[in-house]
Amino acid sequence: MTARADRLRSRLADARLYLCIDARRHLDEQARTEGWSGDFPALRRDVEAALVGGVDIVQLRDKNSPGERDLGPLEAAHELRALAVMRQVCDSHRAMLAVNDRADVAAASGADVLHLGQDDLPLDWARRIVGDDVVIGRSCHATGEVDTADTDPRVDYFCTGPVWPTPTKPGRHAPGLDLVGHAASRASRPGSKPWFAIGGIDRQNLPEVLAAGARRVVVVRAITDADDPTAAARELRAELD
Repeated sequence: MTARADRLRSRLADARLYLCIDARRHLDEQARTEGWSGDFPALRRDVEAALVGGVDIVQLRDKNSPGERDLGPLEAAHELRALAVMRQVCDSHRAMLAVNDRADVAAASGADVLHLGQDDLPLDWARRIVGDDVVIGRSCHATGEVDTADTDPRVDYFCTGPVWPTPTKPGRHAPGLDLVGHAASRASRPGSKPWFAIGGIDRQNLPEVLAAGARRVVVVRAITDADDPTAAARELRAELD
């Protein structure tokens, strides 16, 4: 394993707050009136605000977003342009950049993280495409999936959820806090991996997630829908530190 791989996995171990964000295309006009320019100005603005507040990892996930509904799917070339904007902001804050689903896009963009669902590209193929210098994460929705991810050498971290139903995953069953507790019960085992609770988590219900044993969380609307994303991120991070 290379020095970069070791460095990324060390940063992953220290990460606490993970943000999934859409490309913010529906807000670009507003961002331009505020003085933000260039490609994806609203994305640049909102990622900057989140990272100032203490977010460690930012993933671009445009599925089911307002931009997708209004403007159509984010094609690969446009996704790479959005990721280039995010890469620039992430590098200025020493944050990790994550890609959802697409191993080819992760490799082409120089992302630090590739996150895969249970029905996405098989892990062997994903690892062949991105190499060893990219962290791979796995979504888990059941105890057996958690157990498998925690022991699979191809996986670097996993997420448990949704804890609560969320519009970013319409129709997805929410296994709730029980799955968080199951993941927490494995955390003391030698070689256990970093893991994040995900799904409907916000400042109000975060104490329940922490009480169930989580120490890392993924959020979406708790930051992206906040009037002050920086303050929202700071409040979440203060609870996690």
